Amino acid sequence: MKAWQRTLQTVQEMVNPFNKIKFASLRGFISLFLMGAVLSVAIAACSSGNTTSNNASPASNQQQDIQLTLVGYAVPKAAHDAIIPKFVEQWKKDHNGQNVTFNQSYGGSGSQTRAVIDGLEADVVHLAIGADVLKLVSAGFVNSNWNQRVPNNGNVGETVAAIITRPGNPKGIKSFTDLARDDVKWVTADPKTSGGARWNYFALWNSAIKAGNDEAKAKDFVAKAYKNVAVLAKDARESTDAFAKQGQGDALVNYENEVILATQKGESLDYVVPDVNISIDTPTTVIDKNVDKHGTREAAEAFVKFLFTPEAQQEFAKVGFRPLGDLSKQKEFTDKFPPVKQLGKIGEYGGWEQAQQVFEDGGTFDSIRAQS
Repeated sequence: MKAWQRTLQTVQEMVNPFNKIKFASLRGFISLFLMGAVLSVAIAACSSGNTTSNNASPASNQQQDIQLTLVGYAVPKAAHDAIIPKFVEQWKKDHNGQNVTFNQSYGGSGSQTRAVIDGLEADVVHLAIGADVLKLVSAGFVNSNWNQRVPNNGNVGETVAAIITRPGNPKGIKSFTDLARDDVKWVTADPKTSGGARWNYFALWNSAIKAGNDEAKAKDFVAKAYKNVAVLAKDARESTDAFAKQGQGDALVNYENEVILATQKGESLDYVVPDVNISIDTPTTVIDKNVDKHGTREAAEAFVKFLFTPEAQQEFAKVGFRPLGDLSKQKEFTDKFPPVKQLGKIGEYGGWEQAQQVFEDGGTFDSIRAQS
């Protein structure tokens, strides 16, 4: 017997005693009326639980849109602006028309990291330096296995250090070794206040180690080079202004990708990419604490993985980043990016867990600056 039939039988049994009662009173009529209403509701409820309407609104079957917040350092914004529409289109195709929208925030890598810790609810970050991701790990926002979940240890954008010179390169600067010459003055940001400038420091350190020096001699070389710094600016923008607008120094150390992007915008720059160089790795990750809170983990992880695809890497390459994997072997990119004979990795120097200690108060960099 079906559920609605059992309900009908029960109600009938309740009604039967009243069959012989004439509605001599208003109370009797109301009682029977209410039982009829109960019967109607019960049958309707049982029926709705066992059938599916063919007239359901199509809108009720659509998936709710997803909103992701991407927080990054300023430089890769141009690449993300091209990559995001491609990801949105692919996600919509793979998820029955579901839309993904993005909020974006860009600024200095260190300040963006602090903003996330202070409450900026990012789902995904793309930062300039692995040390900033480690801060997010320490603060409980990112799981410690973040660099094992995606390719290339989580580093999605790679570049190297370049030396910008005065027009015609009158000092004949070709390598980081030249920055320690007595006749050369150069400009850089302060690695105590600029995450990007820490890569400049390790470009010098790496060049000394790759030349066969031990740590003591490498420290002496780096100290001599920093004695030649004409301006130790607060950040990369100030260092660029000091060199380009104020005429300070014979050379400026900057990221290759930023130099390429500047030339694409019409600036005329003379620069060299030293044969002995450091791989400047910019990491990306989901913010585990926030994606679980927002219910956006699937889409956020998919976006991070999409950044490593050839389609996305081509967009990074267009704005000066060296593409990852087999894409880097294509003639289009081998012609664009000068080969580096000896490419160091931060992992050779203990990774950012140890490398960051160089810039702590009382660390190696403080002792180097004390010699200046």
